[in-house]
Amino acid sequence: MTTFIIGLVILFVGAALYGKFCEKVFGPDDRETPAYSKQDGVDYVPMKGWKNSLINLLNIAGTGPIFGPIQGILFGPIAFITIPIGNVIGGAMHDYFSGMICLRDGGSQMSSMIRKYSNGGVYRVYNVFVCLLLLLVGAVFIYTPGDIAATGIFGFDGKATSVSTWVIYGCIFAYYLIATVFPIDAIIGRIYPIFGAILMFSAIGVFVGLFVHGYPLLNIWDDWASPAFSAFTADADGVKTAFSYGDYFTAQHFLPVFFVTVACGILSGFHSTQTAIISRTMKSEKQGRMTFYNMMILEGFIAMVWAAAAMGIYNLGIQATNAGATSTVIAVCKDILGPVGGVVALLGIVVLPITSGDTALRGLRLTVADTLHLDQTSNAKRLGLSAIIFALVAVILVYAKLDANGFNILWRYFAWSNQTLSLFAFLAITIWMFENGKAAFAWIPLLPGAFYAFITVTYITNAPIGFGQSWPVAYGVGIAAAVAYVGIIVWYGKRRASRLSARA
Repeated sequence: MTTFIIGLVILFVGAALYGKFCEKVFGPDDRETPAYSKQDGVDYVPMKGWKNSLINLLNIAGTGPIFGPIQGILFGPIAFITIPIGNVIGGAMHDYFSGMICLRDGGSQMSSMIRKYSNGGVYRVYNVFVCLLLLLVGAVFIYTPGDIAATGIFGFDGKATSVSTWVIYGCIFAYYLIATVFPIDAIIGRIYPIFGAILMFSAIGVFVGLFVHGYPLLNIWDDWASPAFSAFTADADGVKTAFSYGDYFTAQHFLPVFFVTVACGILSGFHSTQTAIISRTMKSEKQGRMTFYNMMILEGFIAMVWAAAAMGIYNLGIQATNAGATSTVIAVCKDILGPVGGVVALLGIVVLPITSGDTALRGLRLTVADTLHLDQTSNAKRLGLSAIIFALVAVILVYAKLDANGFNILWRYFAWSNQTLSLFAFLAITIWMFENGKAAFAWIPLLPGAFYAFITVTYITNAPIGFGQSWPVAYGVGIAAAVAYVGIIVWYGKRRASRLSARA
């Protein structure tokens, strides 16, 4: 338990210090925001600071900070340290600068930010990449809350052959369509406070339950295979065998697999598409630290809570380590909060992906519209574009549900592409710093950018869903990619800054 508490101290103290530092580097001021200068009653709408913060939290916190840590904690208690450190210097910083640059540039979408701070080739690759990711997000965030609702709340079997499964999917689909098409304050701005209350009950309830129930958590200085704990795996016949976090750490290659598995609690490229949406509804730049940076810190807290809950329930022998994330979520909620509280907590888990999926598809609509210069001023025009997007999501969803291995493949591509997308944001943030007289601080985005260039390239070079190369080859390619990433961006940033100086 001590390592878990140390991790929380790192998360919140680190956020207070590094968040203030990032805010000082950016330099928010009192200029008019696009919520006023471009107010249209649909996407550009001034909203209260607390509401923007809550909406942003619900937008970015999908099943990633739950499912990822549940699988990531199998690497051992080191996760309690790597999650908060990565969140503070990587994820929260990524979200803050992405949102603030979009805000200062007139509420632009991330595709416009990439176009402005890179070149045509990078911009075209980004557009294809982000559209594919948002489609995957839409499908994943119908599949996962639908299955949790079906099996954990309503008691159905959740099978692809059951009508109840598709009815639940259909209800989520219908909500997404409404939230994607209608003005942001008409649907999202009104319903999210309710969702937020359910979410906080879920997260805080599980957090308190860790201590009340005395869940046994390993420390990094403990024997990770200590016989004092009863973590186990179960084979196809339900036979239990010993589980060692240390063996898993070594065999599963902590670098890079852990940092792809635990995406949203540490860093998520998807978030930049969501902070861009909120940049259109903020009344003041000075709200940015709370809205962008601190909300990612709260997502890190959620990730820490679920990593601890999963380790505790594994160590007590209540749940097998290979039982699956969905069943682990259900077991944790009902063990800690009882049958009634557990159902309410599960509602909070369902809320997370739904409130990310709706704005993911809204973000996709806005990105496509901005890229192709499509008029979105009427409901009919927004509905027409949304219909095409939703048809594609439906195809992915049906495949993932009907194919026995469909969701596993979908999740792997989603996790990898999610992290890879962040490289584009780190690039744009770095170039923005070079162009705005902040080159001395370019290391802020370059350090996590280089690390994740190594992580994502190494992973896809080795993975069966990628190029299937050996680990030595994958590590070599990953290191080369990280060096090239930093070198090219620094060269390009200095070149852009030099050109701007010459023009001045």
